[in-house]
Amino acid sequence: MQLKNNFEKALVTIVLFVGSALVALPFIWMILSSFKNSNEVLRIPPTILPESPTIQNFIELFQNLNFDVYLMNTLIIVFWSMFGLLLNTMAGYGFGKFQFRGKEIWFIIVLITMMLPGQITMIPTYLILNEMGLTNTMSGIVLPGLIAAFNIFLIRQFMTTIPDDLIEAARLDGAGEFYIFLRLIIPLSKPILAVQVILTFIGAWNSFLWPLIIANDESLYTLSVGLSLLQDQHTTNYGLQMAGSAIMVIPILIVFTVFQKHIIEGFNVSGIK
Repeated sequence: MQLKNNFEKALVTIVLFVGSALVALPFIWMILSSFKNSNEVLRIPPTILPESPTIQNFIELFQNLNFDVYLMNTLIIVFWSMFGLLLNTMAGYGFGKFQFRGKEIWFIIVLITMMLPGQITMIPTYLILNEMGLTNTMSGIVLPGLIAAFNIFLIRQFMTTIPDDLIEAARLDGAGEFYIFLRLIIPLSKPILAVQVILTFIGAWNSFLWPLIIANDESLYTLSVGLSLLQDQHTTNYGLQMAGSAIMVIPILIVFTVFQKHIIEGFNVSGIK
């Protein structure tokens, strides 16, 4: 029996290792290729490790291709998306713990908007922003992303698991609503907020279609749009593309690493600590 268990563990370990290696291989190849020159990237047979490692690709991205502007625009979008997540958390808390007229109707409207593909609402949104004079502006890029129905829905579902007695006890102790939200609700919501932070960050960091539609000025382009500009009709510098892709992926890995502990906690939450 012990031999059988050891064999099963070894088999599972081998399968997981092979699967992880296959998943990680494209990422590792991208990182290593970002340090190769254009000739080595296209060499046949390919090289795994760079023969003459260079950071020229990264230097060229920021010196000649305005990637510093694209990075700043993307960081601005990420900042306002996180502010929007705060607004969505407040809305989800309101739907989950407050009673007001038309609450169920408004929540149904929120759910209905989740059923509409984003492509359907892009044209009406564009026309509204055009009437407001916000096309080709950073405000026009960030405003539609401040509120997300999915975030409100997910947070509202989590808020229903927090006991009302806990909130009432805080009110009896003299705590105000904003104090309760910031000092009680937010700490209790770390698992769901960790998931939302990662999803919101990925969506904002990879924002491509909407900035491409609303912005005509290259000074408003994001990293994703700037990365697409590296794909020329006739020639492509794969070293630059690998360097740009590495810049796009690494921050996402950092954010996931920071918040993964809270995500794991989310699977084990069964009550109030």
